[in-house]
Amino acid sequence: MPPKILVVVGPTASGKTRLAVELALRHNGEVVSADSMQIYRRMDIGTAKPTPEEMQGVPHHMLDVAEPDEDFSVARYVELAAACVDDILARGRLPILAGGTGLYVDSLLSGRTFAAFSPKSPLRGELEEKLARVGGAAMLEELRAIDPEAAQRLHPNDEKRIVRALEVWYETGKTISQHNRETQAIPPRYQALKLGLAFERREDMWERIDRRVDEMMSAGLAEEIRALLEEGIPAGCTAMQAIGYKEMVRAVREGGDLNAAAQEVKLRSRQYAKRQLTWFRRDTGTHWHLWGREPDFPAALRASTNFMEDFGLV
Repeated sequence: MPPKILVVVGPTASGKTRLAVELALRHNGEVVSADSMQIYRRMDIGTAKPTPEEMQGVPHHMLDVAEPDEDFSVARYVELAAACVDDILARGRLPILAGGTGLYVDSLLSGRTFAAFSPKSPLRGELEEKLARVGGAAMLEELRAIDPEAAQRLHPNDEKRIVRALEVWYETGKTISQHNRETQAIPPRYQALKLGLAFERREDMWERIDRRVDEMMSAGLAEEIRALLEEGIPAGCTAMQAIGYKEMVRAVREGGDLNAAAQEVKLRSRQYAKRQLTWFRRDTGTHWHLWGREPDFPAALRASTNFMEDFGLV
């Protein structure tokens, strides 16, 4: 049987890190982050990366593993995070996967493999040059002749996915549809007890998100972004498209209204939280703990420990 691990998921600002730390302290655990933006170095405030005080001495993994201008894929995350989880298990401790990036969580747990990927490969460059020359519609028709199943799911504007599907075919001789079917047949890498955190009322979630953004601004989010730009991090790179960074860049670069930018961050964060909940609620096996107006961590710890006992984790 696959080894057992604990997973804590939920929308932004729901208290995932704190619950994971409290559980780690009580059950000999270590935290593995599943946040697609906390992987980047020097992006601390806008990603709500846990501080040493918040970590309370609990080892945290998958933080600060990439440069902000570095290409970082789901496949790379799974490779690094699986090594962390396996090492924690080998040392007789409990891995606690905690974060709000559902694709990272699902990909790590599933045991799925990824076709070889290199953003700087000659083939990738050739396909991107051809895309710029002929357009997405023509590239989609090329894919349709090779993999009609994948082409049926895509729109001409899904340029990255079209290029990726063609790349897989030319690199491996397999369609991406075939590759996906093969990986879906692989047994799960881990048995996961999933705990979910959310709020009973969305208004309370919004208030908590707004409060977090205000705290980020007070902590120096604008200064953090200014420092990244001054060191030459491109405003258009993937990391700088994260919520909290993208909205603030223009105001920082052009001396705009930081307060207006902060309001935009709050709006985008609320929208993101809604998408996160939609993703995580698809898994009917997740055990949800719903907060009232404010989180009650002692109650969540008691409930979580009961679930862990039933699952055989403690």
